[in-house]
Amino acid sequence: MAHNGTPLLMLVDDEPAQKRLVAALASRGGWRAIFASDLQTAITTLGTREGLQVDAILIDQWNPDIKPVDIVRQIRERRPALPILVLTSQNNVIDAVEAMRAGATDYLAKPIAPDRFLSALAAILDTCVETAGELRPLTEKITAPLAFNEIVGAAPQFLAALAIAAKAARARVPVLVEGESGVGKEVIAQAIHAASPRHRHRLIPVNCGAIPSNLVESELFGHERGAFTGAFERQVGKFVDADMGTIFLDEVSEMPPETQVKLLRVLQDGEVQPLGARMPTHVDVRVIAATNKVLEKEVEEGRFREDLYYRLNVMHVTVPPLRDRKGDIPALARHLLGRLGDQPGIRNLSVTAEALNLLMQHNWPGNVRQLQNVLFRAAVLCEGEALTPQDFPQIAAQIETQLRSQVEEGGIRQGSGARDDGGAITLFESSGHIRQLAEIEADVIRLAIGHYRGRMTEVARRLGIGRSTLYRKLTELGIDNAA
Repeated sequence: MAHNGTPLLMLVDDEPAQKRLVAALASRGGWRAIFASDLQTAITTLGTREGLQVDAILIDQWNPDIKPVDIVRQIRERRPALPILVLTSQNNVIDAVEAMRAGATDYLAKPIAPDRFLSALAAILDTCVETAGELRPLTEKITAPLAFNEIVGAAPQFLAALAIAAKAARARVPVLVEGESGVGKEVIAQAIHAASPRHRHRLIPVNCGAIPSNLVESELFGHERGAFTGAFERQVGKFVDADMGTIFLDEVSEMPPETQVKLLRVLQDGEVQPLGARMPTHVDVRVIAATNKVLEKEVEEGRFREDLYYRLNVMHVTVPPLRDRKGDIPALARHLLGRLGDQPGIRNLSVTAEALNLLMQHNWPGNVRQLQNVLFRAAVLCEGEALTPQDFPQIAAQIETQLRSQVEEGGIRQGSGARDDGGAITLFESSGHIRQLAEIEADVIRLAIGHYRGRMTEVARRLGIGRSTLYRKLTELGIDNAA
């Protein structure tokens, strides 16, 4: 926080009228504005340790020679935890979307709407207070936590994970949530907290991987004034902030070894020792830890303390990746679109069956977060009332590439002659016998769906069958979720 507790906003712009407007609006929101005439000046200032401690940056000047993605990345390199707002014209939202996908926090359309601007600044303050060290692009700022019965998913593995999490909510013990990046570990943590006896108190999320290693201990446990070089003021740690509530330690596997020792002591004794303090502080905090790695393997390879692992792993929740529950994608996509439609500047949109079929073919390496990002981008750019396969060109292209690769790697083409520019169909088993007709038919349909990018009407027409027949075959052949 800037001087005297007043947050400091840096505007990158050289237009006097815009400077006056931003300064006036920022003052209304309790902020003080400073200005940089160009991006290079801003980046240089942000990279200077002795400079002002800016709490957020608002970019309104795009260099035509630099992509917005690169601008955001340059700022991220110098100030990883700095909230970044981008201003864009109404007809230039693509740059804003790309900037957010690179790590920008939010975007504002020009001309600036005062209420929208003040809301964005207020959201930054809330984030700084409750989740310092974390950045959430607009695609992740669906703030209302979900109860267990509101979380979308019907796959057996996912329901099993929710059942364990719901049971853990009623206990007072630590919980370890494992799963790939983007599967929804924080959503599970929020649901556990909301269903626990501590729900009236705060849930404090901390991304251990987003905080510089030399600052993790201070962030978690606090420090006294003068405890180290640059400690000009006393800082209360996240554990004290979370007293009587819950702390969510995301990416706990990235925690430095020396901090792991202190965390173990907190779990054992219920006391935190701020840097430079003479006496410890007692806290009553429930710990939920999460990681995208297999923490047991990290222990085996010496990167994580075994005793701390067992302290955190009293109850274990494993969240399956989205590719293992593709049947959940239609309901999940509709749910996410509904929540995105509640955000300022985004319309409520439906999604066609053809588009859902296309989404179900993708493997989603970024899981639910990637799906949400893709839906957000499509919603921002969509000019109709419903999302169609044409709104997901990148996904369609990735599916086609994947299909080509799978067919070319697994195909035995001897004597088949069944080739076109879209790939190959395997006619023979490895034993040399002809494959069953149903298997070949399934491959043809998969290839056609990828080739025509999920346009099911076109797929049916090219295969010489009706759409109802096509959908019946998808079900009969078990390829409704196939990629």
